[in-house]
Amino acid sequence: MLMALDNIREEIINDEHYPDDSEATHSFNSQRHRWHSVFKSFSLSSMVPVQIRYTNREIHSIIQHNLNRQGLDIPFEYAILNILPINVAQLELYSDKYYEAYKDSAHHKQFKTPLIDKNSGLNEMMDDNFEMLNIIVPTDHYITNILGSLKWIISGSILFTLIIISAFALTIFAMLRQKKLSAIKSDFINNMTHELKTPLATISLAVDAIGNDKVLEKKEKVHYFSGIIKTENKRMLKQVETILQSALLDKEEIKLDLKKVNTNDIINKVVRNMELQMKSRNGKIETALQAQNPDIMADEVHFSNIISNLLDNAIKYAKENPLIHIETFNRKKNTIITISDNGIGMSKETLSRIFEKFYRAHTGNLHDVKGFGLGLAYVKTVVNEHNGKIKVESIPGKGSKFEIELPQLREKS
Repeated sequence: MLMALDNIREEIINDEHYPDDSEATHSFNSQRHRWHSVFKSFSLSSMVPVQIRYTNREIHSIIQHNLNRQGLDIPFEYAILNILPINVAQLELYSDKYYEAYKDSAHHKQFKTPLIDKNSGLNEMMDDNFEMLNIIVPTDHYITNILGSLKWIISGSILFTLIIISAFALTIFAMLRQKKLSAIKSDFINNMTHELKTPLATISLAVDAIGNDKVLEKKEKVHYFSGIIKTENKRMLKQVETILQSALLDKEEIKLDLKKVNTNDIINKVVRNMELQMKSRNGKIETALQAQNPDIMADEVHFSNIISNLLDNAIKYAKENPLIHIETFNRKKNTIITISDNGIGMSKETLSRIFEKFYRAHTGNLHDVKGFGLGLAYVKTVVNEHNGKIKVESIPGKGSKFEIELPQLREKS
């Protein structure tokens, strides 16, 4: 509005326009020419009173044109005031409803500007007597029109602000994620180093022992130490296999060799392989394989690894004398496998993250639990690849229960 007001003032005071004869009376024209001749001789044509140089219709047109140029489509009233030396305003030109708008100051806003050329050097000359333009607009129309003209600027500013905030949030998120990945990487390297270093050290000691002449003379000692080497070698191979499986998961290169598999038979086979490990912990595995239709389409190797990993975790996180209960049954068109233990259990925080890669549950004062934090991530991925579901329930201090749900193989009728 202020820019439009400046443009209106500049146009009125600098334009040497005079009304056409058709727009003015004969006496008006005589007065116009008299003013023109006087001020023209002093190169002060811009000082001719506005009412001599313009009509009401022309003033209205000038104001309307400049408001439209600024995108302000609002109703207005105006007046040209002659400010006398005694500080009294005398109306020269004014619109029809100027008085009504002027009196209703509560709902109208006034914009005033002196009709003086700031660069003419006549300011001092006109200090005691000058003309003033007063434009009055409805307050509600003015505010609405201003907001409307600024809507694209406001919208753009909001959008730009949101983009900056989003970019900042993404940057912070990326930094925190990078920090978390760095910590996970460090933990993984430390765990892997420890896991591989221990069997290598054991194998090294066993090899040194076998090289001793006294040991070579006793076959039972040789068999004992060679057995240790074989056991530790299998342990290392299993660890390397776990890491390789993790790499395959990352690349999504697991290829399942699906065929008809009996879940009860696979579970019995895995349990037999775990018997020695359970006896060393004075533990027991109970089975209740009651599934009437235990057949599923699965990859036998990966399915066996699922059961093996879950049992291995149950043993590792068990208290003294671990007790594991395995059950199978049918529910609707699915085969259900549950594995329960009497271990240390898990907190809600741990439950929400146990299937994350490299995540390992806090075990308090239990420091002999080893691993890379890859087992359960592998289990969940393989279960998903078999179009199954896995869930877990746990109570800290009492144990955990894993439930796997897999589509059963339909019998052909």
